[in-house]
Amino acid sequence: MQHHPGSAPQAQSRARTLFLLSLGSIGVVYGDIGTSPLYAFREALRPVAQDGITRAEVIGLISLIIWTLTIIVTLKYVLFLLRADNHGEGGTLSLLALLMKTAGRRATVLFFMGAVGAALFIGDAMITPALSVLSAVEGLKLVTPTLGDYVVPISVVILVMLFAVQSLGTAAVSKFFGPITAIWFIVMGLGGIRHITDDLGILAAFNPYYAVVFTMNEGYVGLVVLGAVFLTVTGAEALYADLGHFGRRPIQWAWFCLVFPALTLNYLGQGALILAHPEAFENPFFLMFPNWALLPVVILATAATIIASQAVITGAFSLTRQAIHLGFLPRMEIFHTSETQTGQIYLPGVNTVLLFGVMLLVFIFGSSEKLATAYGISVTGAMVVTTVMAFEFLRARWRWKPLAAAGALAPLLLLELTFLGANLLKVHDGGYVPVTIAAAVVLLMWTWTRGTRILRDKTRRIEVPLPAFVKSVEKQSAHAPVQVAGTAIFLTSDPDFAPAALLHNIKHNHVLHEQNFILTVKTANTPRVVPAERFSVERISDRFSRIEMRFGFMETQNVSQALGLMRKAGHKFDIMSTSFYLGRRKLVPDAQSGMPMWQDRLFIALANLATDPSDYFRLPTNRVVELGSHVVI
Repeated sequence: MQHHPGSAPQAQSRARTLFLLSLGSIGVVYGDIGTSPLYAFREALRPVAQDGITRAEVIGLISLIIWTLTIIVTLKYVLFLLRADNHGEGGTLSLLALLMKTAGRRATVLFFMGAVGAALFIGDAMITPALSVLSAVEGLKLVTPTLGDYVVPISVVILVMLFAVQSLGTAAVSKFFGPITAIWFIVMGLGGIRHITDDLGILAAFNPYYAVVFTMNEGYVGLVVLGAVFLTVTGAEALYADLGHFGRRPIQWAWFCLVFPALTLNYLGQGALILAHPEAFENPFFLMFPNWALLPVVILATAATIIASQAVITGAFSLTRQAIHLGFLPRMEIFHTSETQTGQIYLPGVNTVLLFGVMLLVFIFGSSEKLATAYGISVTGAMVVTTVMAFEFLRARWRWKPLAAAGALAPLLLLELTFLGANLLKVHDGGYVPVTIAAAVVLLMWTWTRGTRILRDKTRRIEVPLPAFVKSVEKQSAHAPVQVAGTAIFLTSDPDFAPAALLHNIKHNHVLHEQNFILTVKTANTPRVVPAERFSVERISDRFSRIEMRFGFMETQNVSQALGLMRKAGHKFDIMSTSFYLGRRKLVPDAQSGMPMWQDRLFIALANLATDPSDYFRLPTNRVVELGSHVVI
């Protein structure tokens, strides 16, 4: 047997990298699901506790929780969906971008599915920080009851600070996220082990028979309980969305080695505690710990919920960037907060909307118990959307027969639809909140995509095909524009037609530069584009060329940087003697345009809120010329 001298250090290095990535993923990927034990079992117990809690109910409930974690998180997300990646990236919109390549006639349905999934995730990003932080701070009531009145003010201060530090980036503190959350899972697991011996009968919960019997015997109350049981798997969507940050193996290792065992032990411990002390049902999580440990556990729980909230906020930033690049939302300011981590971004507009939404939720609901009722719909809805899209993935990408794909996913979809139905029962108790948020986001996405399509069609009618325009300009005639030195770059979304800014420049200024580039920026259906494929140049005539720049939907569309790459590749032009021409359109609403008047006005408002193209594409500000026109829409 040959021994390769470099193999042992390489193996050690790989193992160390895997360990560090797994540790990092515990903080970011599993932060949300790791805070569920604070409130999930308590909320599931509440409906059955009205007429006294029986032994069969507690065992049935814990069995339901364990099997929900097993089927939905372990089987669906950890083992299956983590393989449904788009060049290493995961999440609803990543999956949508991948499926759009082969969508054909199903493109519209898929677009709506993706938009609904993304919108529900945004709703989740508002509710998670409010619910998690409130439930952690509520542990202070058990330390000393007099602190009960200060739960909301303390939660508000924590949340305001959390959103205030977003602009600084999380790179500096995120290295502590993994270790703190890992300690949190270990403490939860130990708390559970400490109480399992209170009543070893709780171990019967591993038998799914008890979960089935509980669901069948409880009737309507059982449905209400199912809605609360689903709180145990909140954060599973984030697990898929963060695939690109850590990779499949680290996320799977973290789940099987620490997260799943710790959650299972904790829920078993809570169940055993209730079997031995039914009066503990008011707050079984914190009552698992001795009095001396209460304050440290509350502090650790608060830290864990802040980390979980951070992970969801970061997820909302990433998802919004993908939506902008895929054309679902208008351009917004995107700042990079880390020089090494491309995923570390900050969107001030999204941050403000989330902060406003979270504050509103804290003040309206005031306690985690009331807010928990609002939570499940966004999570279950997003999961149902992902399962339906997974069917298309199996059929189109893995080439499964439709019947086989449907057979594999039908039991899962049935289970999730049951959970969704159970959560819809809570619409009047607060469930309307995520539904309203999601509906508003879908409406914005639909209006923006519909409006941009109508706008594109309208402008195309009055545009001049580029080859014909170049031919007419190149003719030496008395009306030919004056040639001036330097280079002009005209940005356009359609390279087949002469850009409006070019037509206006000739019409009003009667000049033409010696070198003219028609530049189109395209977003690829892949997360990143390799530098070698960043641009392509097509010569049309002596003075005119077409440039197409390609960026992945996870990248910043930095045109100046890409032009630097072009110069290195041998294309001669000086950035400081180059002028960038942009068309600025003033939109005027028109009821006959194809959209109702209210949607026209909403589209125009969104267009006005969009970030200036020169900022968005990172153009040198002192070299940009804007030429305006009116467009009726």
